[in-house]
This record gives sequence, C-alpha cells and structure tokens, in this order.
Amino acid sequence: MQRILQPGEIETLDRIHFPRVRLPQPATLFQERAARLRQLAEGNPIADYLRFAARLVDAQHRRASAAPAPQPLPADIARRASEHGMPLLPASEHLPDGWQAGLRALLADLQGDAAVPAGLAPVSAALAALDDAALDDLARQVLADNIGREDLAAAPLVMAALQVGFAIRAGSLAEKDVPFAEPATVCPVCGSAPVASVLRIGGEAGGHRYLHCAVCASEWHMVRVKCSHCESTRGVRYQGVRDAGTEQAGKGDTAQPVLAETCDQCHTYRKLVNQEKDPFVDPVADDLAAITLDLLMGDTEFARASGNPLLAIEKPLAV
Repeated sequence: MQRILQPGEIETLDRIHFPRVRLPQPATLFQERAARLRQLAEGNPIADYLRFAARLVDAQHRRASAAPAPQPLPADIARRASEHGMPLLPASEHLPDGWQAGLRALLADLQGDAAVPAGLAPVSAALAALDDAALDDLARQVLADNIGREDLAAAPLVMAALQVGFAIRAGSLAEKDVPFAEPATVCPVCGSAPVASVLRIGGEAGGHRYLHCAVCASEWHMVRVKCSHCESTRGVRYQGVRDAGTEQAGKGDTAQPVLAETCDQCHTYRKLVNQEKDPFVDPVADDLAAITLDLLMGDTEFARASGNPLLAIEKPLAV
C-alpha cells in the first residue's frame, strides 16, 4: 500500500528545497561583523577606518543586546504586503520605535574611544542635540541616499542606529511573514537595496546566492545568472582585483572571496562575497574592505549599484 506524503515530508525529500529568505540574528550579527572588520583591517590600505567601523559595530552589538523585543507584526500588514507583492515594512515609512534614543546611546558609547576620529566629536554632538522629529527627517534622507556634503559624516552613525532597530524587527519575523515582493532586487522586508550578494555554504542554503539588505540585514535568494540590479540574464560577468579580464557568470573559478558582478545591460556592478572561498566573509564588512576593487571599477563603464551603510561618499555631480 502506498502512503501519501504530507507537505512537510515532501520538502524533506526535495533536495532543491532551500530557504527563500534568511532573517538576521541580531544577537550575533554585529559581534561577528566587528570581528571580521578587525581581521580585514590587517594590512588594508584603509585599516584605520576599518578599525573605527569595528568600534561602531561593537556599539551596535551593545545596543542590540540591550534593546527590548519588538511589537508583534499586525496581521493586516503581512496580508496587505502579500496581496500587493510589496515589501513588508518599507523602511522610510516604518522607522523603528525608539531608534532616536538608541542613536543617542550609541553616540555616548563612542565618546572618548581612541579608535573614533577626533573630527567626529562635533558631528556626534550635533546629532545628539537634534530632537526626535529632526532625527526622523534626517533618517529618511539617509535611507533614501539623498544627503548633502554636510551630512556625510553623520550618515554612517544614523544608519548604524537604524540598522539595530531594523535588524531586531526583521529577526523577530518568520519566513512565512515575508512576502514575494517586486521588484526582486529590493529587500522584501524593508524595501531597501542590497549592499552586496553572498554565496552561502552549509545547510540548505549552501551553494545559493542571497542578496544582503544594507538596512535590516535580511537576505533573499536570487539566482546567480541574474543581475542583482536590473535582473537581466545577459552580459552578467565577474571581475576581481587580480583578474586580467572578466569571466562569464557562473563559469569562473577564481580564488578571490570578493568579486565585482557587472552587468552589460544596466552598466552597474555590485560585489559578490563568497563563503566557499572564505567561510568568514561578511557582506557589509568585506564590501567595505574591498575598496581597492571599487577604485579599479571607477576606471570602467560600470557604476556602483548601491552604497555601503558604514561609509557615505559624496555623489559626483551630474554632467
């Protein structure tokens, strides 16, 4: 007699079943990122900045450890997002509760730290003096990547506080809460752009490419033959610092853990970090440390698709 398998049993037999999304684990996320930043600082041309970034991420870890549990997700929000194929909690519309107090605590935590540049003190003081409404306005500008030269130094500090709140909220979700959002190039949780993509190892996610959200640290699957910016499957290639040229997407076998994934259709690039080459890679930390690759890409036709939350760079003037 044949037995009818239940859905859960079918999935255990399906070798191609893997997580559609990987939600953050705030208890370890920032701690591991700080350790990676310190490791990458050794011999790096921007070692001092990486060590400062590590201290900033240390402060994020302390804020995440002290933060209260988020409020449960209202059922109507998940239903509406699923029905309309939209991100669950668009970042600019759903700033985390109490993130302003978290920012002030983070700034106080950095005071007097030798790894923090002295020039950052007046920036921190100015931020701490803003009221909640002004901070919310600035946060929305930072999230929209719409800041002027005067706010460049403040942006990573604001983003650091926001990341804590967004990661805690995203980490409290279940995979079933997260909709299939369109376009697939933005985070289905908060609607933000990815900082980089990561080729994962281990468990069901092993061998699959995920985009890593720059804001809430959620990850969502995207096949490796697609551009992570325009979703084209034509002209996607990988290029690294030591490459003599480019390699066809999916066919390269370079030992480099960080590559630039370029697209001939939209003329952008975004980095791919590969756990198969280094199991300790972190999308945010490794993207930041591989700034030499960005400098080399500056001499090509490809523009960076999105920025790194730990570094704000002035946009070139439109010609």
